[in-house]
Amino acid sequence: MNHETFFSAVRTSLFSGRLSKNQVNGTGAILAAWVAAPFDPRWLAYMLATVYHETDKAMCAVSENLNYSATGLQATFPKYFSTVQAATYSRQPRRIANRAYANRMGNGDEASDDGWRYRGRGLVQITGKDNYAKYGIADDPDTALDPSKAIEILFDGMINGRFTGKKLADYFSATGSDWLGARRIINGTDRAIDIAGFAKKFAAAIERAR
Repeated sequence: MNHETFFSAVRTSLFSGRLSKNQVNGTGAILAAWVAAPFDPRWLAYMLATVYHETDKAMCAVSENLNYSATGLQATFPKYFSTVQAATYSRQPRRIANRAYANRMGNGDEASDDGWRYRGRGLVQITGKDNYAKYGIADDPDTALDPSKAIEILFDGMINGRFTGKKLADYFSATGSDWLGARRIINGTDRAIDIAGFAKKFAAAIERAR
């Protein structure tokens, strides 16, 4: 792949004409890992689109931002915060994590602090003790922020289906491309239309650079 051509294309189509050094380095590391284990270029495009969305365009491993307002809490976690609770928890990231992620994904109750300890991290924002244990980092969850580990998790989770049981081959094969359905690899149908659009732009850039 011609990286100069690729970055020129995505700079315009996805990054409003400007890429930071961190964005280039983060994306470049994913491209380098891809070269070492080449698969269908649509898979690469969808992985890049997922990272683009999950990291809010940073393209490098990040920790989940849980500094929600009351309104944001009800929009993001309506199942876990009533109007009164949202006002009480507003702008308190640790308390928010401990309530929103309590008693699920292998986490203990709200008082256990597991929600905060196992909040989203990495390129795909793995969340919950079970997911951290799956990658052998439950004892040191910040390892998910290590660039090489974050890429390992991204590739394994999406190619082998270790996040939800769904994998890239289920949606991109010789018989077709399901850009919308592929969101089930990560998180049901949340933002599926947006991410499909990002993926198609990455796919166009990859095709141009091949």
